[in-house]
Amino acid sequence: MQGNVFIVGMGLIGGSLALSIKSRHPHAAIIGYDINNEQLQLAKTLGVIDEQAASFRDAAEKADVIILACPVKETEKMINQLCQLSLKKDVIVTDTGSTKAKIMKKAVLLKEKGITFIGGHPMAGSHKSGVAAAKTLLFENAFYLLTPFQGEEKAQIEKLKVWLAGTRAKILMISPEEHDQVTGVISHFPHIIAASLVHQVEHVEHTLPLVTRLAAGGFGDITRIASSSPQMWTEILLHNRETLLSLLEHWKKEMGRVRQLLIEKNEAEISAYFTKAKVFRDQIPIHKRGAIPSFYDLYVDVPDYPGVISEITGYLAEERISITNIKIIETREDIYGVLVISFQNENDQRRAIDCLNRNTDYETFLP
Repeated sequence: MQGNVFIVGMGLIGGSLALSIKSRHPHAAIIGYDINNEQLQLAKTLGVIDEQAASFRDAAEKADVIILACPVKETEKMINQLCQLSLKKDVIVTDTGSTKAKIMKKAVLLKEKGITFIGGHPMAGSHKSGVAAAKTLLFENAFYLLTPFQGEEKAQIEKLKVWLAGTRAKILMISPEEHDQVTGVISHFPHIIAASLVHQVEHVEHTLPLVTRLAAGGFGDITRIASSSPQMWTEILLHNRETLLSLLEHWKKEMGRVRQLLIEKNEAEISAYFTKAKVFRDQIPIHKRGAIPSFYDLYVDVPDYPGVISEITGYLAEERISITNIKIIETREDIYGVLVISFQNENDQRRAIDCLNRNTDYETFLP
């Protein structure tokens, strides 16, 4: 397809969408805009976009597709601005926000002007941020949720799907309300729990100084998402406030139940509690991409001698296997000197296991 694609927000998501759209529609003009001029210039330098927007108004009014790849709070402001402009009659406006009900409520302003707005949420991310981390296939095999208004023209929905075909994502249609409930349970609420677990450690650090050292390994894994952007998650929680208040109320009851089982020393019920959780969790396809970005880590039990890290990374480099992060942890349940290597995807993780098993005697294991 040909046309002008205007992407507002040159971060990881906006940049990756630009690359994926260009890969499938090479004749389209990708126009970028960002309040951070440094990121915008970097996007142009890296070839992520074809041109920088002269102004928000200029780019929006000549666009065939407008993608608001910015924080949910900013998206609402952008919708207000778009309502004041002379947009093309058949333009499609979409967003990438993690909450949808409030965005769709705001987008009624566009609908009333005859402008197509289709809410969107690509459920993929990375441990890195910024346009420099953008990847053409960031969304490959991830779920991409669309929340059109009821009665939206099918032709417009199908046209947006064609524009997004380069993402290679699994596009699903869902109502804004169901979207916020689902993402509240499997994404937003877990971020609250992860942050609260970190606060628990912080509260006891002054009396148990070893706690931060021993919090490496498994604890670090289950609280990893607590390192996400505080500003972004503040906005998400306030946008999905009602859903999260309901979930927190249910969580209080759940923890009250566990507390009572401990008071009663009810061994059978405690065992049943963990058994039921294990059975349900084992049925979840954890190796598929979902609401929270997957972490593709590999643990390598390494000997303590100079050059061991460069030796391992050297073998991986020979196989052209990209590494996104690398660190050493001192303790992981009685295993010492563990090298933790992070990869972009499961395929690279599996290739790394094969590579190291062929070239070394070091034990490799998944977390």
